[in-house]
Amino acid sequence: MQFMDKTTLGSAAILGIEQATHLSTNQYNWLGTVFYLSYLVFEYPQNLALQRFPVGKWISFNVFVWGTTLCCHAACTSFTGLLIVRLLLGVCEGCITAGFMIVSSMFYTRNEQTLRVGYWFLMNGKAQIVLGFISFGTLHITTGGFEPWQWLMIITGGMTLILAVTFWFLFPDSPTTAWFLTMEERAKAVQRIQENQTGVENKHFKKEQMIEALCDPKTWIFALFSALDNIPNSLTNQRQIIVSSFGFTNLQTTLLGCVDGFIEIATIWTGVILASRRPNSRAYVGALYFIPNLLGILLVNLLPWSDKVGLLFGQWITGVGTTGFVLSLSWLGNVTAGHTKKVVTNAIMLSAYCIGNAAGPFMWEAKYKPRNHVPWIVIGICYVICPLLLLWIRVLLSRENQRRDAEPADTTYDEVYIERITEDGKRTEVKVDKEFLDLTDRQNRDFRYVL
Repeated sequence: MQFMDKTTLGSAAILGIEQATHLSTNQYNWLGTVFYLSYLVFEYPQNLALQRFPVGKWISFNVFVWGTTLCCHAACTSFTGLLIVRLLLGVCEGCITAGFMIVSSMFYTRNEQTLRVGYWFLMNGKAQIVLGFISFGTLHITTGGFEPWQWLMIITGGMTLILAVTFWFLFPDSPTTAWFLTMEERAKAVQRIQENQTGVENKHFKKEQMIEALCDPKTWIFALFSALDNIPNSLTNQRQIIVSSFGFTNLQTTLLGCVDGFIEIATIWTGVILASRRPNSRAYVGALYFIPNLLGILLVNLLPWSDKVGLLFGQWITGVGTTGFVLSLSWLGNVTAGHTKKVVTNAIMLSAYCIGNAAGPFMWEAKYKPRNHVPWIVIGICYVICPLLLLWIRVLLSRENQRRDAEPADTTYDEVYIERITEDGKRTEVKVDKEFLDLTDRQNRDFRYVL
């Protein structure tokens, strides 16, 4: 629903929103940019809120505001109104991906996280399919005074509001409070992620962990990858317009958009399965899936404009590389320990995600239409650099693992005790396993980076 809601703008473009609200090409691009600028500004406060408040409840609150704001799109009659509601959507999105990453790391082992992050991320593909059919359906609605793009906003916004209420009651904040687990199962859920050596949850903000996150080179390489990989994500709101420019009707364009969803589901699913089954292969798999993107860019730029089927196929396969970003999200969670450090690195990663997404729309200027050679060249450059960054991260982490293997055993945190008060009021000291001390990946020398 989150992906469907934020991409309604792209579908609304061929349903009449530009004409109804008198949008110019530059104003339409700004609507895509302001969404991510507001996401960028409020993403860090959202991450602090995720650490302070119950994760599930905070996400559901944001989803409710998100759904209400989406419904308000239907009442907008100008660029200013759309700008305000897109800004509010960006504020709410700041907690979604970060919150899901935190919850995934609390419930699943490091190997399982690769699959689980892939599973919830490939729902973006399902969103494109569902949105394509909803868009197709709204084109057949003939109510006077209420246009198809307005129905699109009301329908998707209403679905989101229903989801928000369901989310409040059903989504768990952590394994220790999961309603669907017994007390014994909750204990086992915590114990089974002991191998991660990343802890479960800690509501205290630790300044030293924040500083470590800011000084860790891998944090910034992941951030650079995130920024460059999401400049091409501006295609999200451009795909329908581009497909329409190939010569397809609006009805055809809405249905053809479903194929993008099928491709995203298939590529992410195969990618995460491959990465989870082949040990230490995340960088290799992520880099491999960028190759079809480059092929698609060559087809879109070099095929004759009359070959609309070939151009369409070229655009379709430019979505295969999404797998690389999905793997990077789960990989960052796998190689970062310490709750505050995890929150800060997620914030930096997703801030870079916003910067890339905010910069991307400005490539699609009217003077480059219809072939859009300049935007496609920029996207091609990004898709060359991104796989190289993944391989660079792998080299750095592999070398660090080798250094730790050569070190003597670290016993610094082997004998840590905390004071507890028993039921009869007596004070006693209890030994705490290293895995539950909320240590960072640098502090815990037994920690080994997955590759």
